[in-house]
Amino acid sequence: MSTPTPHGPAPTIAGIARELGVSVPTVSKVLNGRTDVAPATRARVEAALEKHAYRRRRTAAPPVGAGLVDLVFHRVGSAWSTEIIRGVEDAAAAAGLSVILSELGGKHRPPGAWLETTLSRPPLGVLLVAASLSAAQRRRLTTRSIPFVVIDTDGEPPPDVPTVGSDNWNGGLVATRHLLELGHRRIATISGPGDMLCSRAREDGYRTALEEGGVAFDPALVRSGNFEVESGYRSGSELLDLPERPTAVFAGSDMQGIGLLRAAQERGISVPRDLSVVGYDDLPLATWTAPALTTVRQPLLEMATTATRTLLALARGDAPMARRVSLATELVVRESTAPPPR
Repeated sequence: MSTPTPHGPAPTIAGIARELGVSVPTVSKVLNGRTDVAPATRARVEAALEKHAYRRRRTAAPPVGAGLVDLVFHRVGSAWSTEIIRGVEDAAAAAGLSVILSELGGKHRPPGAWLETTLSRPPLGVLLVAASLSAAQRRRLTTRSIPFVVIDTDGEPPPDVPTVGSDNWNGGLVATRHLLELGHRRIATISGPGDMLCSRAREDGYRTALEEGGVAFDPALVRSGNFEVESGYRSGSELLDLPERPTAVFAGSDMQGIGLLRAAQERGISVPRDLSVVGYDDLPLATWTAPALTTVRQPLLEMATTATRTLLALARGDAPMARRVSLATELVVRESTAPPPR
């Protein structure tokens, strides 16, 4: 059953089946994500469910110890993703739940096969990391009362989609301000992927700080990577081989900062005597680099646990306190930054 609409009684599975001339079990199978329904019939049932704004009614909160959380990453394998996974697993375990991990191979939208598999389980809820759902995918999950929350959204989500992230713009701002305050004027940046909102926000913060400091923005000092070590090394090599190389670089991730440190070491450039480097994320390994990396702390564990708790609240039928949660970032000064060489 579902909640009554303002236009009349609530639609029922039996009523939808009667309207379409199919059996009640057929409608029920579509609702439960079963695959043993002909594609054309499935499409008709899906259209009718959407037309009638059908929502499965929750009769009780899900029992503690039962259920799964589906964690969907656009890409897995970095130390950054490990921190997110750890936070989700800790919060899920505290509620007696298990976590299923899906990886999209760098894509930002799950394929249709993922949705069919997910609906056939189905999970208590879905967490998406740097990924988003199509309107049709959102409708199918909502119809089945499967909530979803996005962590570190790749773009601007619809207003009704709950998101948890951090203040990336401020992170780029404080990192660049720190370098300006040390006296640097030729400051480069190695950004992340251009199709990710967090990358664009950090670069916007970088540009704002330069403008505040009266330093002209120079496109020749901007490189784009994928947040991994290799892109930091590659982009760092390009920047350090410029005829007039930068005296400081703001890297869009700690991993890119580590790649940059390697490029500097190969060229005999001392950090921080000849080059200052600021990373982003404050991963545990940032304290183990030589020199220890100055970085912007992004509260990854808190982002993950906040998103998981929001998802569990939605699964209980509670409204989230906020649809948009942006946690604070802060600069952590270590050994990789110093005034520019004279």
